[in-house]
Amino acid sequence: MLCLFPLRSSLAFAQAASPIPNIFKPESTPADEIRRLSVFVLIITALIFVVVFSLLVYAIAKYRRRSGDDTSEPAQVYGSNQVELAWTVVPVLIVLVLFLATARVIQSVQDAIPPADAIRVTAVGHQYWWEFRYPALGIVTANELHVPVSDRARPTPTYIKLLSADTDHSFWVPQLAGKTDLIPNRINSMWIDPHATGMYVGQCAQYCGTQHAKMLLRIYVDTPEQFAAWVAAEKQPAESSDAVAAGRHIFESTACVNCHAVAGTIADGRFGPDLTHLMSRATIAAGAADNTHDNLKLWIHNPDAIKPGSLMPAMNLNDHDLELVTAYLESLK
Repeated sequence: MLCLFPLRSSLAFAQAASPIPNIFKPESTPADEIRRLSVFVLIITALIFVVVFSLLVYAIAKYRRRSGDDTSEPAQVYGSNQVELAWTVVPVLIVLVLFLATARVIQSVQDAIPPADAIRVTAVGHQYWWEFRYPALGIVTANELHVPVSDRARPTPTYIKLLSADTDHSFWVPQLAGKTDLIPNRINSMWIDPHATGMYVGQCAQYCGTQHAKMLLRIYVDTPEQFAAWVAAEKQPAESSDAVAAGRHIFESTACVNCHAVAGTIADGRFGPDLTHLMSRATIAAGAADNTHDNLKLWIHNPDAIKPGSLMPAMNLNDHDLELVTAYLESLK
C-alpha cells in the first residue's frame, strides 16, 4: 500500500485546490494576509480613482465652453494655501496608512515563531528545477513538495529554507504564500500552513535563464495519514527486479551517476534530481511534461525536445539501451 500511495492521480488533488494559481483564493495564512492587504490597497486606490475621476468630470461639465462665452482669459488666481495643504497632507496620510498596513503584514509573516513540531524543508533552486530536502526525515525529492495539512485549531506549519545553487530564483505558490527570492550565498526563508488538502501549483518567479518559464513546482498538501504514508514510502530504498538489471547496469556505467542519486546504488550525484523514487512524481523536467513512458524516454534521449536549453545532456544511447534504461527508471517507485 505504501508504494501505491505516491502514484495517485494529481486530478484527485485538483478537486480540492484549483490548478490555476489565484492570489485571491488563499489556502494558507501568509497568502490570506497578502490577499487582505491587496483588497485593502485596491479599495483605497479605487476610492482615489472615483474621487479624481468625479472631480475631472465635474470640471469638464461645469466649465466647458458654451456659445456666447467670453473668450478672453479669466482672472488668474496665484496660490491657495488651502489647496496646497490639501494636496500635501492627504497624499501623505494615504501613503502612511498603506505603509503601516504593509508593515503589519510583513511583520506578522516574517516574525512568526515556528512551533516545535513544524515540518522543516530545504528548497534549493537549480537551473531549471527544484530540489527539496527534509533534513529531519532523511528524504530528498525534486519538483514536487509534500506537506501535511495544517489544522486551524492546532497549526502545523511547514518552514522552508531557501537556497540557490547557481543564480537568482524565486519560490512562488500564489495560494499558499508570497514569492520569496533564492539568492546565491544567502539564506532566505518562508512558511506555509495549508488549510485544505490538494495540489497547489507555482513556479520560479525570477528570470533565471532560457527555461525559467518551465521551472515549475507542485505542492501536495496531504492529510496526516497520507503524509505519513508518503514519508514511509520515500524512506524505502530503491527497488529493482532482475528484469531491469540490464538497464540499471547501463545507468550506472554512464555519466548519469555523476549528476543523479539513487539510494542503494553507486549513483550519488547532486547536480540533477534525486531519482530514488522517480515514479512517485506526476511530472518530469520540473513540471514540463507528464511522467509517462514516452516522455521519460524522450527526456533521456533528447532533453531539448522537451526543455530547450536544459542543462541535462543528451545521453546518445542506442534504441536498445534507451529502452532498458527507461525500464529501469520506471521501476524506481
